[in-house]
Amino acid sequence: METNSSTLDINNLDADPIKQFRYWLNQALNSKVIDPMAMILSTATPQGKPSSRVVLLKAVDNYGFTFFTNYESKKAEQISANPQGSLLFYWPQLERQVRIDGKILKTAPHESDEYFTTRPEGSKVGAWASPQSKRIPSREYLETLQRDYMKLFRSKNLERPENWGGYKLIPEAIEFWQSRENRLHDRFEYVSVGGKWEVYRLAP
Repeated sequence: METNSSTLDINNLDADPIKQFRYWLNQALNSKVIDPMAMILSTATPQGKPSSRVVLLKAVDNYGFTFFTNYESKKAEQISANPQGSLLFYWPQLERQVRIDGKILKTAPHESDEYFTTRPEGSKVGAWASPQSKRIPSREYLETLQRDYMKLFRSKNLERPENWGGYKLIPEAIEFWQSRENRLHDRFEYVSVGGKWEVYRLAP
């Protein structure tokens, strides 16, 4: 797109990139952006072979960005072997994107328990039933697992499975990108240096 009139200036940026991100996220939420919480999570093997998928942001605080998944999934295996990762938010209606690089750590078990209790029952069953990222023989195989677990949990509480929980990406660099005319986009990168954030304008 080349019709955007929005601009991004260092004098209007918050000194704290987490606060700046929340400001943009709130604008995305209020602008009817489709799936504003969706983010591309990129991980890599120890040899550097990358892999990406879309996950949902579930929380953001001063420490980082939280998402939840199966601890036996492909992404979890890569995070265990190489904890460096990257997140990418893209809000096309606002012509904006945010890229976040950092280290990924597991959240505390009680945080995963607390979030799991808020999930719809079907999603709770799905966390038990799906052998995420593993090869399965058919759709019917997966649906049979779902039915079996639904029957099992009719007589007991749906507690969080041990192989499911949260991760938090602790940001080391956060880049804000705003589309501008003639592809002379505005880009600013925050870099954590000695526990403080430094900000730089980047060429588009």
